[in-house]
Amino acid sequence: MKLWHSFIKELKLSSRGFYFYVELFMAIILLVVLLFVIPKEFVSKSSEYLYFDLPEAMVNQYKEEILKEDLDGKAELVEIKSKKDTIKAEFYESSDTKLYVVKNKAQLIQLAETERPLVGAVISLNDEGKVHYEYYLQGYESERLKNLYRIIHNTDLNLIKDEIDKQEVRSLSTGYGQLNDRENVIPSFLTFNGSLMGLFIIAAYIFLDKKEGIIKAYAVTSSSVWQYLMSKVGVIITTTILSSLIIVIPVMGLKVNYLALLILLITSAFFASSLGLLVASFYKNMMQSFGAIYVLMIAMLLPNIAYFVPSWEPLWIKFIPTYPLIQGFKECIVENGDISYTLMASFGFLVVGLLLFILSNIRYKKTLTA
Repeated sequence: MKLWHSFIKELKLSSRGFYFYVELFMAIILLVVLLFVIPKEFVSKSSEYLYFDLPEAMVNQYKEEILKEDLDGKAELVEIKSKKDTIKAEFYESSDTKLYVVKNKAQLIQLAETERPLVGAVISLNDEGKVHYEYYLQGYESERLKNLYRIIHNTDLNLIKDEIDKQEVRSLSTGYGQLNDRENVIPSFLTFNGSLMGLFIIAAYIFLDKKEGIIKAYAVTSSSVWQYLMSKVGVIITTTILSSLIIVIPVMGLKVNYLALLILLITSAFFASSLGLLVASFYKNMMQSFGAIYVLMIAMLLPNIAYFVPSWEPLWIKFIPTYPLIQGFKECIVENGDISYTLMASFGFLVVGLLLFILSNIRYKKTLTA
């Protein structure tokens, strides 16, 4: 009961301060970004620049084929700003490509250098009277893509298609739901606004108490140090739950396993808060600790890169705590997600959080009045 009263008292005191509302305000900002900035499906259209060094009849034939894929069935004359020049081009737009046809090779080369399109190509006839393709690449293309450009016009496309169709594709999981682009961002937002903000805010609470002399006054009371620390952790867990629900409910509705989400939010917030307590115990004020907290938060954000760019996933990044945290949040919000993964991650955060909290308790017993 003493812990409960300490938590309620701490919650009331914190609700009168600035830091209590930082996380909630940030959650509202992230929600606005989700609803009004991030679309449900990103439409990414590649830009391609072409120059036809061909007889007029062949050029017209190419353009007729391009028009079949064009959204409005007609070419549009546009002007492209490149360096100090204005280049006129015919513009075609399909469902996945923006295509510009320029008047000469020099213009194509200039656009390939300045606009850095996915494809820049000159289509001409070689000495044998066959169609020849000359590509202008950016230099970062993979060898696989370069090899594809080499063979695609020298091999019957039907043969390539037949080889692709022969490849056996097996689904590793059936009934696993898919998230749209907006929903797919939620695990990253929850990780940032919940756990990482909690690490920063609990340190701010400790330093504020030190500055105002609350900790020194607390040291002469009969209450235990761990109760004081746990009341702080309880406030962070409360704000983490509230801010996370602000983000999740309007976007996901009832499609979430809220029980598993709640367990992961509590355990991960406990872990982050305990880590924040331990870091704060080594410093006297926020300015002294800022460097350490900043480095920790940046390190914790690195798994977001692997989350959004799956092709980049070095082994070492899997040891950063936010890596399983992001995946755990995703399993909570995706249909038929692997809840066992979330529960295992929650257990891990609980165990490590307890160890960090015990270390923090030992540290604060020695340095409470320092």
